Amino acid sequence: MASVTIGVLHPGEMGSGVGASARVAGARVLWVSEGRGTATRQRADADGLEDVGTLARLTREAQVILSVCPPASAVDVAKAVAAQRFGGIYVDGNAIAPATTKKVGDIVAAGGAVFVDGGIVGPAPRKAGVTRLYLSGSGAADVASMLNGGLLQAIPLDGPIGAASALKMAYAGWNKTQQALLMAVRAYAIREGVDEALLQEWALSQPELAKRSENAVAGTARKAWRFVGEMDELTAAFAAAGVPEHFHQAGAEVYRRLADYKDTPAAPSVGEVAKTLAR
Repeated sequence: MASVTIGVLHPGEMGSGVGASARVAGARVLWVSEGRGTATRQRADADGLEDVGTLARLTREAQVILSVCPPASAVDVAKAVAAQRFGGIYVDGNAIAPATTKKVGDIVAAGGAVFVDGGIVGPAPRKAGVTRLYLSGSGAADVASMLNGGLLQAIPLDGPIGAASALKMAYAGWNKTQQALLMAVRAYAIREGVDEALLQEWALSQPELAKRSENAVAGTARKAWRFVGEMDELTAAFAAAGVPEHFHQAGAEVYRRLADYKDTPAAPSVGEVAKTLAR
């Protein structure tokens, strides 16, 4: 394992955590500072990732590339790597629909890479047992063996390219969408002047919902800009499967309206989010 060199594109909160886990498992982990901001550098430095400066150098030195980026950037990252004629293993770990995954796979395969589909469930891996990377495709078991041993658990699926992404879509289809719905419900109740009555009824009949709605605001508002693309991918995935997709269109709109909370020093209150949503 010590001889495996992995490149992470690009070490945001999740990508940096995945890279740190791979280091614990014994890998040399590279990243590219070109075009990245100060926050990315600080995360990568804190997690001991090795800056190689340019994508050209990373594609020469890495045997495996992990793409962990906002969903809307997945295709562009794949195109940039393919343009370098990368011939190793390319793992897309982004929250994208199976059709988008297959497009990414075709792009990197045309550049010479072996493609493995991935889907991450859970937060950035900072403790054991909470984050899993599901993998599918012919190289899934090999990639899992490279990554296991750190805080991230890599699980190969018995399925083709698209299976790991489909699992991620199914999981996010509930997780992200129910959080958006809870925030929208609180916004509606506040706008109509019945929020206190709603909370009292929840306390009687569904006592977990008040706290879950508060957690949805605290946990997603400042990350909402990242979830718009994920909800768009969910919409496409469900529509392609012939399953009603309009839940996720509405979820995308909820997160789109909250996108301005990006980089705010503190999470907004439920009341502030309600004002932003009920416009």
